[in-house]
Parts: sequence; C-alpha cells; structure tokens
Amino acid sequence: MFRVIFHLDMDAFYASVEQRDSPALRGKAVIVGAPPTQRGVVCAASYEARKFGVRSAMPSITAGRLCPDGVFVRPRMERYREESDQIMHLVAATGAVLEQVSIDEAYLDVSALCQADEPDAALLDSVSLARQLKARIRTERQLTATICVGSNKLLAKIASDHQIPYGLTLISEKDKVQFLRPLPVRALYGVGKVTEEALHRAGIETVGDLQDHPGDLRALAGSFGPKLRQFAFGEDHRPLELGEEIKSISGEETFLKDTDDRKVLRACLREQAADISARLKRHRLGAHTVQVKVRYSDFTTLTRQISLEESLTEPDDLYRLACFLLAREKLVSRPLRLLGLGVSGLREPAGQQLVLI
Repeated sequence: MFRVIFHLDMDAFYASVEQRDSPALRGKAVIVGAPPTQRGVVCAASYEARKFGVRSAMPSITAGRLCPDGVFVRPRMERYREESDQIMHLVAATGAVLEQVSIDEAYLDVSALCQADEPDAALLDSVSLARQLKARIRTERQLTATICVGSNKLLAKIASDHQIPYGLTLISEKDKVQFLRPLPVRALYGVGKVTEEALHRAGIETVGDLQDHPGDLRALAGSFGPKLRQFAFGEDHRPLELGEEIKSISGEETFLKDTDDRKVLRACLREQAADISARLKRHRLGAHTVQVKVRYSDFTTLTRQISLEESLTEPDDLYRLACFLLAREKLVSRPLRLLGLGVSGLREPAGQQLVLI
C-alpha cells in the first residue's frame, strides 16, 4: 500500500509565540535569548531577525551587533511546551498517525484519510487536508505552519527544508527523482560531514551525481551505501516512530580527586562532547537541549540547561554551550566531584550545517 506523509513544521515557533502573545512585537526582529549586554546565546530568532543573519546558538553579543534594532526576549520554555501540546492535540484530532519529533515538528501519516487508489492521486487528494490543517492552526492558535507532502518521510522533510514559511509543497512520485537531482548530497537523510567529504572526494556533489554513479556506494559510505542509493531515488521505507525512541544522550565523569582545574574540566567536557556528537551522528539525530551536571564534595548536585530552536550535532557546539552554562551559572565556584554533559530534545537535524559566528 502506498503512503502519504506530511511533514509539519511550525514557523519560527518560539519567536512566533512571543509575537502572538505580545502584539507590540509583531513585525519586529525578535530574538529569543539573553540580551547582548549579558553573557548568553540566541535560542531562536524571528524571520525578521534572520534576515540580518541571526541564528540559534549564536552569542547574544554577536546577534546584537548584526541586528542592532532587534528586540531580545527571555525564553519561556513552559509556554512553548504548553503551546506545542495544544497544536499536537489539534493535529491528532485529524485522525492522522502522528510522530512528534520535537516541540515544533511532526510527521503525519494520512494514508488512511485519502480516498484515491493511485499514489499521485492520493498525494493530490491530501493537499486539501493539509490546507485545512494549516488554516485550523492559524485560526485556533494564531500561528502559522509549513506542511510538505510526499510518499515517505525523506521526501516530506526535504520539501520542508526548501520551503518558505507558511508554505505547502507536494513532491509527486513521478517528479521525485528530478526534484532531488540538483540538491547537494548533504540534503539526504543520514549524510553527515564525514560521508559528505568522502562523496566529494569521489566527485559526487549532488544527488544527481549519486543517481548516476555506476559503482557500489559501499566503497564510499560503508554499510550505509545501499540505503543511500535508495534515498537518492526518493525511496524511503522508514516507518513513523510510534514506540520507544532515544530521549537523551549523556556522559559524566567522577574525578579521583575533587578539582576546579579549568584545564582538567575543559578536557573532560571536550571528551564528553565528542562522544555525544558521535552517538548523535550514529543515530542520525540532532539535539535541541544541552545540559551540564555538577556534583560537589558534599554530594550537592546541580543541573542547568539551555534549549535552542535549531538542532546541534557538532562537538564544538556542544562543548561551547557547556562552557557557557558553567560560566553563566558560576557552577565551578568550588572543586567538583563530578562533571557531566547531556543532550535531549532529539530529532533529525536539518540538512544545513549550523554556522557559528
């Protein structure tokens, strides 16, 4: 049986909630995060702020320099989670099978709601449902969503990555191979930095190059090779994840002797960040929340975290945010017995690499 999959992505979610709740912010460059006068990072940015180059995980001082008229708003994670629950409840009411992959993103399998008996006809039939869902979210929640439609998760997500806010895109079965041809190989699910570099060394820059490659891709991508070829032709048999999945990844170290030596602590964090990054990439996930954990000699244990709108996978990003949290919260005020680093809010990372300034 053929499938019809929606990928739903709330537009600039954190910032849009702030603009909705505070009408004075509408149309302004809203930056969710600490103000540029304080040590902090950007958690999210409105589309007005993104035009100036402001991105998640960017230091607030850099965002303030790029966007001097930006309005900085402290994040309200509880508010965003409450809003996410309302939206996902509304989405589930359609009767679709739902896989929520983050606070503002979900896959919907609407195959059972389509009446047509031929793949492309079913995809076209689903467009009216997508329009109704977008309109209902806008009417009932005063927020906008982008929905992209395909026969599988790969196509629906790729269409979303290339769509404008409040968009609606459909990739038909007859057009999918041609649609994929000009895209960079990094656009395909599962292609990270290492695989991308290996493909580039072989002269494979685009998905079209993958489609035309006559050899066995296992020589370039190992056991992922056969799956990579399927993805290049728009084939993806992954089901929606409805059961248990990885919720978090973490690591911690108990020191033989309590220490506040910065070199020791930095080396510990770098090792943990590298390990977590490797595990994220192995599972083809990105993290939206970074958390540090410290324990003192009296066994007092503290955790602090920060949540971002864009996902992170690279060790340098995880390490830098961990150091930021330790410094902001003044957690190394005395020797540590234990130091830990963890990530949560896991989902498929966006195809584009995060650029830090």
